[in-house]
Amino acid sequence: MQSDAELVDAVIKNNKEAFSVLVKRYERLTRAVAMNLLNNHHDVQDVTQDAFILAYQNLITLRKGSAFGPWLIKIVRRCALKMAQQKPQKATFNPSVIESTVSKNSQLDKQEQRLLEAVVKLPENEKQIIALRYFSKHSTKDVANILGRNIGTVTKQLSRAHGHLRNMLKEIEL
Repeated sequence: MQSDAELVDAVIKNNKEAFSVLVKRYERLTRAVAMNLLNNHHDVQDVTQDAFILAYQNLITLRKGSAFGPWLIKIVRRCALKMAQQKPQKATFNPSVIESTVSKNSQLDKQEQRLLEAVVKLPENEKQIIALRYFSKHSTKDVANILGRNIGTVTKQLSRAHGHLRNMLKEIEL
């Protein structure tokens, strides 16, 4: 079995069969990476195909042929993120959901009312993440996909929002 470096060298020397070996070798991995970000089989196929085309066109820029796999995965991730950002979002943030919930205060106890009032006072990006996560009941991964952000970023922003809410609620109690 040829190494990635040998196959990359062969492709650069115009051996198209060598690239088909690379495609077969990395096809499942690229689809898994794209599926993790897109969660749609048609989009995954498009992204995978685009990534391989980009890799083929830019293979000459790859310094170390042995780094083909990680390099290809970076291309797949970029393509998938770009597609996720260009797609119309399935779920959108609607601030009126929070405001309408706050206005129905007769159905909420005092603690819930204070919490909703605090959520309304959050900065827009934190309010958006809290609303998508808790009011629209999306998972953290779904929120990340909807907003086109990394799941770690969303988790960190949720944590900050929780901290702001805790501080606001402590001030109200004092």
